[in-house]
Amino acid sequence: MGKPTGFMEYQREIPGDLPPHERILHWKEFHRPFPEEKLRQQGARCMDCGIPFCHTGKLLNGMAAGCPINNLIPEWNDLVYRGLWKQALERLLKTNNFPEFTGRVCPAPCEGSCTLGINAPPVTIKNIELAIIEKGFEEGWITPQPPPVRTGKRVAVVGSGPSGLACADLLNRAGHTVTVFERADRIGGLLMYGIPNMKLDKQVVQRRIDLMAAEGVTFITRTEVGKDYPAEKLLTEFDAVALCGGATKPRDLPVEGRNLKGIHFAMEFLHANTRNLLGGSLEEENTLTISARGKDVIVIGGGDTGTDCVGTALRHGCRSLTQFEILERPPLERQPDNPWPEWPKVFKVDYGQEEAIAMFGSDPRVYSIQTKRFIGDEHGHVQALETVNVEWVAGANGRRAPREIPGTEKIWPAQLVLLALGFLGPEDQLLAQLGVERDERSNVRAASGKYATSIPGVFSAGDMRRGQSLVVWAIHEGRGAAREIDRYLMGDSEITA
Repeated sequence: MGKPTGFMEYQREIPGDLPPHERILHWKEFHRPFPEEKLRQQGARCMDCGIPFCHTGKLLNGMAAGCPINNLIPEWNDLVYRGLWKQALERLLKTNNFPEFTGRVCPAPCEGSCTLGINAPPVTIKNIELAIIEKGFEEGWITPQPPPVRTGKRVAVVGSGPSGLACADLLNRAGHTVTVFERADRIGGLLMYGIPNMKLDKQVVQRRIDLMAAEGVTFITRTEVGKDYPAEKLLTEFDAVALCGGATKPRDLPVEGRNLKGIHFAMEFLHANTRNLLGGSLEEENTLTISARGKDVIVIGGGDTGTDCVGTALRHGCRSLTQFEILERPPLERQPDNPWPEWPKVFKVDYGQEEAIAMFGSDPRVYSIQTKRFIGDEHGHVQALETVNVEWVAGANGRRAPREIPGTEKIWPAQLVLLALGFLGPEDQLLAQLGVERDERSNVRAASGKYATSIPGVFSAGDMRRGQSLVVWAIHEGRGAAREIDRYLMGDSEITA
């Protein structure tokens, strides 16, 4: 702890952003640079507390508390304060394969569990993490490090999202020959196509993929295992298999009119947008598979995906934008049933809502509302939807559930509706071909910490195993699966995860 009084001397500061009216004109990341002296001051705010809850990585009340990958946060905060950036990078990379991803898209449960956050704004952990890794790339400290010796063992990783990449990265470092299969045309999974460019620039993703390829990882795109590549071949051509395909089956909204044109799952919208952006023709209206330009857009569902739909629709030039949340509006401060170090369930304004407020003058979110039906025109295209307000009441079992409020029905104009309702679990085809057991939520059955499925030599990690979750949890899972696969292949493992 380089400055014991730092948390009393310095206030929390984060980099400013480009104004919303400027940033919605492009698809670039919009955070402004932050001076190094400011970063060092923010590192000085870390208290080096006796029990650093920031890196405990536990689930409390069903939500993450602390860093799931157990980042050594107090250590690299102190090193940044002292200007020892290269040493800070070394500590950071001991636990996190991809700080450039988590430093951009993670909701920072570490900050929610920061001890300073009990009675003051928490340390800017996420921002410091991103600064460390980006300085590492800028200074040329991060270079390909292929393993000095190969084991002769071959491992297939199915899926190139954060869990698959983390698993492949550690297994390659351990000397195994790793092949990653991806059904899309580019590697990265959720990182490439599920998160918009202004939040995670795709050159950042490609930079890491190129580094892994230079270290010896083989990437195969446009190949869906179970369709283009028989699942059984995995078991004969590889010594071990890691299933990291994610939980990509979207939750639907089966109400009247659901089959109308213009109603899309959020990932269809986001994927199409990024695909066109990477093709360099996003500005040409006729190349957009799903366009929000000039339309009344309604996003049904909150969370990060809903926010990303909001930000993307604004950049298309939508006429109006509304976001429905069936839940009640969160409180402004922690409630007694949500104590520190739990994740703070409080009202926040994310980048998409901030942009919508700047464009249309009010927060786009409408809380405690439920969609009853979609209304179409004579051509079978959605034109409006009907909603009803709800109140949350406790049932006989004590669980709270929504109840419609009579007389609150309303018709909303909408020519584009985006369903951001989360995901139900992994798709069926590959898992059925392999015959792996599944749990009651349809995820792959594999014990936490072991990751082994019912098929010998086949492991699973990430959302495919645990269900829809955060990128940082996916990295945690991929690292753990790599350790167990290495143990399976070699009898023991020196991988720490």
